[in-house]
Amino acid sequence: MLFHISEEANIQLFQPRPSEYTAEPAVWALDALHLRNYLVPRDCPRVTYYAGAQTTSADRTQFLGSRSAVVALEQDWVNRVRQCRLYCYTLASHTFDCIDECAGYFISRVAVAPVAVELVEDFVFELQRRGVEIRILPNLWRLADAVGASSLSFSNIRMRNARPRDVGR
Repeated sequence: MLFHISEEANIQLFQPRPSEYTAEPAVWALDALHLRNYLVPRDCPRVTYYAGAQTTSADRTQFLGSRSAVVALEQDWVNRVRQCRLYCYTLASHTFDCIDECAGYFISRVAVAPVAVELVEDFVFELQRRGVEIRILPNLWRLADAVGASSLSFSNIRMRNARPRDVGR
């Protein structure tokens, strides 16, 4: 099974949509492991990371400690994140192709009806039950740069909505 997170309730059919990342319209989905990266509002900037096959023990210790993964958010977004209601749609995987294993991205070029939907009201609970540490920072850029220079697997998501590099360091 795959998943799609949305702020919209009651989606009956996901239609393929144009995307700057695909040559043709697509329905996007995530695998279960990477669902943690999307349990916040769509436009929320975040730095997410975990240990991959190439991660060194030094990077694991420095960035993760005993956690399996980290999702870092800017403090300016915390209230919006806490107030947001998200819907986690479960999708059958048979029409999807993996396009990015590190990020857990899958696309379907045909419309997809959800198998189930679940309301996610408490993102903190959902992330913690997955062993994910939540870090709240005044600015994400220093962490994004450090993680990008490390051996970790990572995603920097919606960083165009982050505070500028020189604000709140």
